[in-house]
Amino acid sequence: MISTIKKYFPRLSERQALQFGTLMRIYPEWNSKINVISRKDIDNLEINHLLHSLSIAKFIDFVDGTRVLDLGTGGGLPGIPLAVIFPSVRFHLIDRIGKKIKVAQAVASEIGLDNVSFQHGDIGECHEKFDFVVSRAVMPQNDLVKLVRKNISSVQKNGIPNGLITLKGGDLSAELNPVASNSESVSLNNYFEEPFFQTKKLIYTSI
Repeated sequence: MISTIKKYFPRLSERQALQFGTLMRIYPEWNSKINVISRKDIDNLEINHLLHSLSIAKFIDFVDGTRVLDLGTGGGLPGIPLAVIFPSVRFHLIDRIGKKIKVAQAVASEIGLDNVSFQHGDIGECHEKFDFVVSRAVMPQNDLVKLVRKNISSVQKNGIPNGLITLKGGDLSAELNPVASNSESVSLNNYFEEPFFQTKKLIYTSI
C-alpha cells in the first residue's frame, strides 16, 4: 500500500505506517468530492504527492518543538505528510480556499494528527512566528520571501538558519537569481530514484 514510502523511510512506526496507509485510502475519496489533487494524477498519490512532500524530511530533520507554516496547503500538502513524519513538530496549514482547508482538517482528524492547526485566509492574516515556511510551487521564490519574512522567527533551533523551503519543477535559474546568494537548490533525484523526480527540485532560502 505504501511500499515506496517505506522504501525511503524504513523506520516508520506502526502508527505512522497506518496513517500513511489511511491517507492513501481517504485522499481519493475526498478528491472525488472536492478537487484538491488533479484528478488525472490521483492514481499517483503516493509518489507524486505524499513522497514528494516528504522530500523536505530528507533535506532537514526538524528538531522537536520546531514550528512550520505550510503556505497554500490546498488539501494538506506538504504539511500533513510532514506532520506524520515529525509528530513532535507543530505545523500550521493555511490556504485561501475554504473548502480545501476543510478537506485538510478532515484528513488530519481521520488519521489522528494532533500536531497540526489550520487557517482559512491569506498569509497577510497570519501573524504568528515560525522557524520555517514550506510550500509547493505557490509562486516565485522571491515573492514568497517578501510575503513570509514577517513570519520567520529570529530564534534558531535547527542545524540550518530559519527560512523558506519550497518544492518546484523545471528550469528555475531566472526565478532564483534574486535570491541566489542565500538559497540552495537540491535535485530531488538525489533522494528518490523514481522518474517523477528527475525534474523536481527543493529550494531552500535562509531568511
